Amino acid sequence: MTGSFSLLGRRRFLPLFVTQLLGAFNDNLFKNAMVLFVVYGVFNDEASETLFSAVATALFILPFFLLSALSGQLADTRDKARIIRIIKFCEILIMLVGGGGLILAWMGWAVHLAAIPLMMLALFAMGVHSTFFGPIKYAILPQHLHRDEVLAGTGLVEAGTYIAILAGTILAGVIDVEWAALGVVLVAAAGYWTGRQVPPAPPEHEETGIDWHIIRSSITLVRATMHIPRLYLAILSISFFWTIGAVLFIQFPPLVKNILHADKSVASLFLAVFSIGIAIGSVAVNRLLKGEVSARYSPASVIVMGLFVLAFYWVCRGWEHDPTGAMYGIGGFLGHADVVPLLAALLGIAVSGGMFVVPLYAFLTTTVPKDQTARTVAANNIVNSGAMVAGSLLALGLSIAGIGVVDQLLMSAVMCVISAWLAVQLHRACD
Repeated sequence: MTGSFSLLGRRRFLPLFVTQLLGAFNDNLFKNAMVLFVVYGVFNDEASETLFSAVATALFILPFFLLSALSGQLADTRDKARIIRIIKFCEILIMLVGGGGLILAWMGWAVHLAAIPLMMLALFAMGVHSTFFGPIKYAILPQHLHRDEVLAGTGLVEAGTYIAILAGTILAGVIDVEWAALGVVLVAAAGYWTGRQVPPAPPEHEETGIDWHIIRSSITLVRATMHIPRLYLAILSISFFWTIGAVLFIQFPPLVKNILHADKSVASLFLAVFSIGIAIGSVAVNRLLKGEVSARYSPASVIVMGLFVLAFYWVCRGWEHDPTGAMYGIGGFLGHADVVPLLAALLGIAVSGGMFVVPLYAFLTTTVPKDQTARTVAANNIVNSGAMVAGSLLALGLSIAGIGVVDQLLMSAVMCVISAWLAVQLHRACD
């Protein structure tokens, strides 16, 4: 193996990579099995489906906003490998609860009273799980990798994450909900085993006290990070990107069902194509930058992303339903006259998005001392999650105001322009 992929043969990277991959796979297998079941099996109107999708997204994101400061402090002041083992054990317990909700949904017992609340509780808990794992997966890279390997490692983690999202998304769309319930528990157990193989990553300095006041510590952390101009611009750029991503992921299931008139297998295909594109962009930008941590391609990448969003919008606007009124399955969808430009636009959104965001994450972890990387990522997560919740609420508000899911795509395109401006400012600040 050569280049970036040579890291996959090293114990200082492979166990973390696989643990992250399994976690992302499980998140998406569970979340998509839940969302697709509710969208296609419980509700029957676009507004209710968009509301459920937005609430599910907000529930998953909320812990990032509330607990990222605490997670960053723990990751910078305790052995990161030990924290990983605790987090992955908790994932098993969470998925037992979520799997129970999926089983109740499959059996049709107390769907509104018990099944959906249990699934939402597990989704929120997985958000907590990801909040504590997120800073570690980025902060551990500068500790275990050489400086000229960090961008490659970050790109592989991002690519692996979206390949896992792809696999979990596809599987959620093709297997029955009872098998998804079993799968999420088994994958959580596998993630716990691989997490135990991550080499020790002790704190750079002696362990210190933790500020357990989540609001005070969050404000303190963001202030301590955002006063640095380069970090401020990088975090804002990433935040706008993930706001766009949150809005798109909220829109996909109701858009596929109500605008493209296609079944849940096509909704899974959409998310799969998006994941493949992010993975391609994550690896491609490392090749272009040749290992250098730089934002010079980010402005152009996100402008291209906005153009692809506009192309996607126009194809959706002109999409023709099946004359018989039946929903398209995978075969019928792939045979549609407009499927090639539609999927090409979707893939273009994702590839350019991956090329935009990966260098910014690498920038966050290489700009500050190693004993502050987790807290920097945590500060980024707080701002990101706040922006994503705002985007979710905006999408929800537009739906309540009667603005269709297709027209909401225009908001995403405008936000790409703002992200590009921020990335230009960041590139200038780094020169």
